[in-house]
Amino acid sequence: MLLYVCLFSGLGALGLVGPDEPRYAAIARAMAETHDWVTPRLWGTPWFEKPVLYYWLAGIAMRIFGVSEFAARLPSALAALLAVAAIKWTALRSYGVGAAYFSVLMLPTSVAMIGFSRAAGPDMLFAGLLAAAMAVAVEMLQKPRPGPIPRVAFGFFLGAAVLAKGPAAVILAGGSTLLWAALSRQWRAPFRFLHPLIVAVFCATALPWYVLCALRNPDFLRVFIWQHNFERYLTPIFEHRQPFWFYGPILLLAIFPWILFLLGAFPDGIKSLRRKSFSDSPNLFFVCWAVFPVLFFSISQSKLPGYILPAIPPVFVPLGNWVSESMNENRRIVLRVLGWTGALFMILAIPFLAETTAGFRGMERPEYAIAGDVAFLMGLAVVIFAFRGRLKPAFFVLLLLVASTVEVANTMVLPRLDTRISARPVARRLHSEDPDLSDIYTYQLSRNWEYGMDFYVNRALPEWNPAVGEPKWILGWVPTRQFLNDYESDLEQFSPEYPHPLSLFRRR
Repeated sequence: MLLYVCLFSGLGALGLVGPDEPRYAAIARAMAETHDWVTPRLWGTPWFEKPVLYYWLAGIAMRIFGVSEFAARLPSALAALLAVAAIKWTALRSYGVGAAYFSVLMLPTSVAMIGFSRAAGPDMLFAGLLAAAMAVAVEMLQKPRPGPIPRVAFGFFLGAAVLAKGPAAVILAGGSTLLWAALSRQWRAPFRFLHPLIVAVFCATALPWYVLCALRNPDFLRVFIWQHNFERYLTPIFEHRQPFWFYGPILLLAIFPWILFLLGAFPDGIKSLRRKSFSDSPNLFFVCWAVFPVLFFSISQSKLPGYILPAIPPVFVPLGNWVSESMNENRRIVLRVLGWTGALFMILAIPFLAETTAGFRGMERPEYAIAGDVAFLMGLAVVIFAFRGRLKPAFFVLLLLVASTVEVANTMVLPRLDTRISARPVARRLHSEDPDLSDIYTYQLSRNWEYGMDFYVNRALPEWNPAVGEPKWILGWVPTRQFLNDYESDLEQFSPEYPHPLSLFRRR
């Protein structure tokens, strides 16, 4: 139930947002409709920003379930489930049942997994497949002679990760393994991953689409490999500049609400570093697996939060093991961390509690008040249980708090936000007024709204200028006083509750 609530519930509660979600979904829909499963196309134009695996899976989901937000986001939710399964399996094999039990409870309730499992894009798909490959790698490194099944699995998952987001999969997997080999001084171990069977399975999985796409599109390798990989990493060509320390706070936010657990485990981790046995334990590999992606992308000239998503799953393997061991050997530290986590939820809920009386930012939004009440009361319950030494009830109330917050967001918060940040309500309004929508133009829309509107009306909307005359609908900003004289605003009819960021105008 926890996995369903955190990873699968409410996939369609919010319309596709930002420039990426509607763009990726539009390409997947085009593949499903045209049956061209080789060349990704955005409104008929080849689009080589990302490889094809997400488009395949989302396109298949759209053919099965219909074109919807649920179908567009389902690949990410399934990939998040794969990541949780991989982490649970490697925690079980490396540490035992206790570590697997707590890692499978803590990982899906983290902000990163909840958020990216609901994103229509390749980020979670990439992280889930890479987590599966690295989990198999841990198994291979713990055996003197891995059998054919782990070799086939590793080659397949790593090849699929390359199909999901490109050669970064090989760099992250190889870099993490080489960092571990350098610190543990096991220089010969990485050569296990160059076994002919692994290489053959990897090539059979990843290369066919790359070869076909390059043969059909001569500029594919230049655009995808050079522009969207090397130039994106080496230069700020896509204007994603961030400071070197950008991923520090991003990492802390990504593992919320388990930040204090990580800080509580930190002293024990420092002590274990001094032991000679640390380099021979799985701990070192999981640390390298988590650290290398953060270091690698911190050097990059282009930084986005989703880049370090592959670093999140391995954090919860040693963390789950620490919780399991501490519950038996050092209950006091776990109780303390649980109590402070509950108090942190209470503090974060205080601004939203103002909704109950005076409102938040001058608006009465009962959904925020309910979310604040739930977070405050359940956080208080965690504090009380922790203060009374009831460790397991405090832990499970914390899990229930996360799940309840997700459900309140899905049923109350996101549907209200839909009218502010998604183009879906605007498109529905337009379809109800004019099902044909043959006479609509946009004017100075941002990329977020442009791609969103294009997806929901299923075509690229043209930009308006005075030379095209007076169309029936114009969506965007008010260009001139003459324009105001010729058109009337349809904004109030569209959005009676909130002022909408878009301006919708109808010809008089």
